[in-house]
Formats: sequence, C-alpha cells, structure tokens
Amino acid sequence: QVQLVESGGGLVQAGGPLRLSCAASGRTFSSSNMGWFRQAPGKEREFVAAISWSGGRTYYLESVNGRFTVSIDNSKNTAYLQMVSLKPEDTAVYYCAVSSRAWSARTYAYAYDYWGQGTQVTVSS
Repeated sequence: QVQLVESGGGLVQAGGPLRLSCAASGRTFSSSNMGWFRQAPGKEREFVAAISWSGGRTYYLESVNGRFTVSIDNSKNTAYLQMVSLKPEDTAVYYCAVSSRAWSARTYAYAYDYWGQGTQVTVSS
C-alpha cells in the first residue's frame, strides 16, 4: 500500500517562505509523476505543480510559477515544494499525490492514484 506523508505546513507572513515535504513509501515510483494540489475553503482543489519522478520535467500553475519550486530526492523517495514570496491567496490545504499515468495528465486530479493527508498553509497579510 502506498503512503504519502506530508509535512512542513504552517503559518507564515506574506512574503515569507515555506517548504513542504512529501515522503512516499510502499512501492517503486520510477515511472510515476508527483503532483502538488491545494484546496482553499469553499473552492475546488486546484493543481499547483508537478514533477516527473526522475526530476527531469516540471510544470507549474501560472500564478505560482517563479515563486514555487518542485523538486525530488529519489534516494529518500521524497518530493518538496519550496514556496517563496507567499501571498494570502496561497492559503489552502496542500496535498501531494502520485500518478502512474502519462505526463500529459499531470494537471488533472483524477489522474493521481494516491494522495497525502494534506497540510495547512496559512499566509497572513
């Protein structure tokens, strides 16, 4: 059984940084993609970023491009989402997820087979 354990959320002032981690276990992920999504109160879950397990490909939601960086440490089976210049509108529960589908489906929540429990990120103004 695949497990994804997230950590690193919290309260931060606008303009500050946070780094989220997602530790994966339970199988090999060499042909998978890792995605980050977020869900704010009263809103639908939205795609934030994706990375191929090899780390060779990344993709971002336009509004976070240049502020968020997704990376992966294959030796630790852990993915990271480094966030800088945070804005109040970034406030949400952030989820990591693993997909075994093609890279072309990277932005679709339905394409992800396993999800973490979510970690709250709150950005104060």
